[in-house]
Amino acid sequence: MRAFSSSTLITAFIGFLFPFSCATPDERLQQKAAAIHAEILTLDSHVDTPLMLTREDFDIGQRNDPNEGGGKLDFPRMEEGGLDAAFFAVYLAQGPLTTEAYQQAHERALDIFGLIRQAVDAYPDMAGLALTSEDAYRLREEGRRAIYIGNENGHPIGKDLGRLQTYYDLGSRYMGLSHSRNNQLCDASTDASGPLHHGLSDFGVEVVRELNRLGMMVDVNHISDEAFYDVLEVTRAPVIASHSNVRAICDHPRNLSDEMILALAENGGVLQLCVLSAYVREMEPDPEREAAFDALREKWDHFQNLTDEEMAQVRREWDALSRKYPRPLATVAELVDHIDHIVELAGIDYVGIGTDFDGGGALKDCYDVSELGNITLELIRRGYTKEEIEKIWSGNFMRVFREVERKKEN
Repeated sequence: MRAFSSSTLITAFIGFLFPFSCATPDERLQQKAAAIHAEILTLDSHVDTPLMLTREDFDIGQRNDPNEGGGKLDFPRMEEGGLDAAFFAVYLAQGPLTTEAYQQAHERALDIFGLIRQAVDAYPDMAGLALTSEDAYRLREEGRRAIYIGNENGHPIGKDLGRLQTYYDLGSRYMGLSHSRNNQLCDASTDASGPLHHGLSDFGVEVVRELNRLGMMVDVNHISDEAFYDVLEVTRAPVIASHSNVRAICDHPRNLSDEMILALAENGGVLQLCVLSAYVREMEPDPEREAAFDALREKWDHFQNLTDEEMAQVRREWDALSRKYPRPLATVAELVDHIDHIVELAGIDYVGIGTDFDGGGALKDCYDVSELGNITLELIRRGYTKEEIEKIWSGNFMRVFREVERKKEN
């Protein structure tokens, strides 16, 4: 039986005692949104919470305070926010394109897989490791959160296709080909040095084909426009953008243009929108803040090949800078503007949610996972139906997931 949060049960009880006719219009909307949010499967396709697992003061099975360095997600707050399933990212910063760096990144990736499994195993009554598209539904019925794994950045693969099988066997179900800089697979959308391959490399083509064979989703997040179109030419399965937004609304190279969104829809893929404010709306420049964070990146060599202790120190210094230079935050309404745009452009079947919590994702009124219901409430206010909201929260992503599973080679 599915476990509901106390806030959801209270809302439902109030709705039972006081019919809609006794409530204000806004209260009726809130009750309707809470009921829908509790009934549907909700899935977040990208969180960087594994970065928090290296911290001695962070316990994923306890409720942590996001305003006191406690991150954006833990199991109790997943329940509060009605989030049924989340993909935990095995994230590695981009390192040098050398054999030694590839090996170090691979070993670090294996460590992160271990941290995720330890976190899930420590709280078997709260969560379970999910490996198939159907596992999310099964775990929800058991009253547990479904924890999936995805790789962010193909750098740890090196030049060894066999590592993809290793990551799959450890539970990964998607692979992001690059991160902020070009690598051996493809060009990145934000590499200031310009293109290295002008799209996918020859090895990158092999990686996409191997991902299709294994039944791992190809994540086009972070890759250059040229690489994006190369992937669509090579893949024989639909792809995902696990945490990107709409370029027509927020002109950032990390976001997808209208032409790319239409191409993604033609592929049958899905664009999962993130709550990282700088990708939701264009921000006013803040040179002092940007210089401080650039200095931190330089100090730690862009976070390459760091130990757990070093990553914990980076997180502390990052949090200190975030408090010193608080950034303006976008709103849920501005995020839903991106949903409206995709629906009007391509249709309801090609949009979902991938917050990027613990990787920078935060909105003024959706600061952590406990406030995810505010997205559903805004969708209700704009006239979206329960069926449409279910597609946005999980249905569209699961359609892609199932198709990738169906097309894998046994």
